[in-house]
Amino acid sequence: MNTTLEKFIDNMLDWLKDFLPNLLGAIIILVVGMWLSGIVAKIVSKAMKGAKIGEIVISFANSFVKISIKVLVIVAALGTLGFNVASLVTAVGAATVAIGLALQDSLKNVASGITILIAKPFTVGDYLETNGLQGTVTRIDIASTHLLTIDNKEIIIPNSGISASNLVNYTSQDKRGVFLSYNVSYNTDIDKVRSVIMEVINRNKTILKEPEPYIVVGKHEDSSIEIIVRIWCKTKDYWNVYFYMQENIKKSFDKNNIEIPFTQIDVHNIPPVNKAE
Repeated sequence: MNTTLEKFIDNMLDWLKDFLPNLLGAIIILVVGMWLSGIVAKIVSKAMKGAKIGEIVISFANSFVKISIKVLVIVAALGTLGFNVASLVTAVGAATVAIGLALQDSLKNVASGITILIAKPFTVGDYLETNGLQGTVTRIDIASTHLLTIDNKEIIIPNSGISASNLVNYTSQDKRGVFLSYNVSYNTDIDKVRSVIMEVINRNKTILKEPEPYIVVGKHEDSSIEIIVRIWCKTKDYWNVYFYMQENIKKSFDKNNIEIPFTQIDVHNIPPVNKAE
């Protein structure tokens, strides 16, 4: 009995002699690796902040770097302890591929979100049109963008849908053109129309002098002449200028007896020809 116990103890001591250095090495790898994951993540975050990349992308990159390094550290520690790392890596790789296929659409949204946050084609507060939808950007997440419509409805658009579609940003520039057209009768004095429109423009101080406003004749329609008006304003003043022009042009045309024709049909009564004559 004593011989069996002594043999067991000897075997345990031999195993510990072989195992303890590996265990110590694994512990050192874990401690140093976990510490390094935090250091590397901080370096990456600092570099991204210096590049003025959005906080959401920085946070995502920080987490990704930490998790990636920790996984590598754990695999290395397990290898030091004698585990079959090749089989483990193969299993993890297969699981990753399966998860990637299952989350293909979500990963597309994440990749598109990172692109949007880095390239910054728009920011919070911009007014966008995409996929037939319009609204003000209220939030940009890693996987989706939130818009608020003018009638206070929230629209949540997957980022892959935005990056794969045409995008109109109405507020990215500080100035915006207000392009209008009006129709007047063929009997109207064009110079008088131009003078009346310029008077309306000059009364509004939010309409910019540069680029210079211009008023030209456009198409010759069936029953009217098209007058094209091009003016500029600060982007934030666009709708105020637009509605101002629409209302005051009508009032000024009425005041100056400038006719805005509507579609009409002239019917001529031609007497029948008397064949007997």
